[in-house]
Amino acid sequence: MPEPVAVASNLPEFTVSEISQAVKRTLETSFERVRVRGEVSKPNYHGSGHLYFSLKDEGAAIDAVCWRGVVGRLKLKLEHGMEVIVSGRVSSYPGSSKYQIVIDSVELAGEGALLKMLEDRRKRLAAEGLFDADRKKPLPYLPEVIGVITSPTGAVIRDILHRLADRFPCRVILWPVKVQGDDAAAQVVTAIRGFNALPEGGRVPRPDLLIVARGGGSLEDLMPFNDEEVVRAAAASAIPLISAVGHETDTTLIDFAADRRAPTPTAAAEMAVPVRAELLDDLRDHGHRLVRSLTRLAEEMTQRLDSWIERLLNAPRAYFTGRRDRLARLAAALSTPRQQLAQAALKLDHAIANLGQGLTALRTRKQHLFERAAALLRSETIVARLERGRMQLESLAALLDSYAYERVLARGFALVRDAADHPVASAAAVAPGAGLTIQFADGAVAATATGRADKAKPRPPKRRDTKQGSLL
Repeated sequence: MPEPVAVASNLPEFTVSEISQAVKRTLETSFERVRVRGEVSKPNYHGSGHLYFSLKDEGAAIDAVCWRGVVGRLKLKLEHGMEVIVSGRVSSYPGSSKYQIVIDSVELAGEGALLKMLEDRRKRLAAEGLFDADRKKPLPYLPEVIGVITSPTGAVIRDILHRLADRFPCRVILWPVKVQGDDAAAQVVTAIRGFNALPEGGRVPRPDLLIVARGGGSLEDLMPFNDEEVVRAAAASAIPLISAVGHETDTTLIDFAADRRAPTPTAAAEMAVPVRAELLDDLRDHGHRLVRSLTRLAEEMTQRLDSWIERLLNAPRAYFTGRRDRLARLAAALSTPRQQLAQAALKLDHAIANLGQGLTALRTRKQHLFERAAALLRSETIVARLERGRMQLESLAALLDSYAYERVLARGFALVRDAADHPVASAAAVAPGAGLTIQFADGAVAATATGRADKAKPRPPKRRDTKQGSLL
C-alpha cells in the first residue's frame, strides 16, 4: 500500500492547551467585568470552602464559582431558586472545556426576590416546628438579670436601660454585637449561645431573660435577623427570649422563633419587668386588705374563744354530775356478797336437781332399749332367718366352686397359655416355634409348638358282606 502523502496547509497548527488558553484569554479580555442576573440552581458549598452552582434563566444556564475567600464575605447564603445578581468575570476551565463566571459579589435581584426568599425560608422553618406555639416559654415575672444582645453604641441600649430604670431597676448584662453587615448574624448567634452556656452560680450570672434588639432600618439592613442560623439559635435558647428588632411594622424571622415579639426595644423593656411603683401600690393595697381581713378574723376568733371558754367552764360541772348519777344507779343495782352467795347456792341446787332427773331418765331409756334388743335376739324368728341365710350362702359357694376352671381341669382338660400368659382359644392363634404353657389339674408344663398336627383320618366303615349264604 502506498504511504499517505502529507497535504500542505496554510492554517496554523495549535495544541489543545494552546486553544484552551486562547479561549480563556479571549473570554477574560472580552468579559473582564460583568453583572449577570439569573436564578440559583443547586448551590454546593464544598468542603474546601468554595461555592459551586449554576445560574440560569428561561433559555440558558452558566456555571458559577465563588472562591473560599469570597464566600465568607457574601452578604447572604445562596439557596436553590433564589433570584440574584452576581458580579465577576467570565473565564473558562480548560480541564473540561467549559466557561464559567468567577464571582466576587452577590446581591438579590430586587426587593421582590428578597421577600420571596424570606417567605420560602419562613415556610421551611415553620414546617420544622421552630415557630410552634407550644415551644414558647413564659417570661419570668421579676427577672434578676437581663441579657441584652445589641450594639453597644446605638440608641437602643440606652432606651432599654432607661426604661428598665424607670420601671424596675435590675442588673443588665450587655453582649455587644454588630446589628448590620456581614458578621452581624454570626455575632448574634454567638451571643445567644454564649448566654445559654453560662453556668448557674458562675462568676458571670446567667440571665433570666434575653432581649435581642436593634433599631429600624431597610429590609437589607435587617437581613442578619432573617438569617437561618440566628432563627435556629433563638428557637433553641433555653433562656426565654424577646425579639425587639426594627420598628413596629418591621417583621423578621427571629420574631417568629422568639418567645415574645416586642414592636420596639422600649416595648421589650416594658415586657421584661413590671412597674415598681405599681407593684408597691398593689403591695400596699394588699397589705390594707390583709390587715382588714386579719382584724375581722381576729374578732371572729375572739368571739369563738369566748364561747369555748364558757363551754369549758360549764363542761366539768355537767360531766361530773352525769358521772355521779350513773355511779348512784350502778350502786343501787349492786348486791352484797352474802346475797350473791345465796343466789349462787340456789342456782347450784337447781342445777343438781335437773342433772339427777336427767340421768335417771337417760338410764331408764337405755334400759328399755337394751331389753328390747335382747328379746329380739332370743326370738325364734331371728334364729330361723340366720339359718336360712347360712344354707343359701353354702349353696352359692358350692355352685361357685363347681364353676371354677380347676374343676374342669380335674376332668382331664388342660388350659393353654401363650408367652404373654394369655389363654389360647384356637390352634390358628399358635405360630410354629411359639412358647406355650399347659396348665393341668396338678400343675403346669412348658411346651413349644412344632407345627399343626394332622387331623386323624376317619376309619372307613366295615364293608358289609352282601353275599347271602346258603341256608343249606
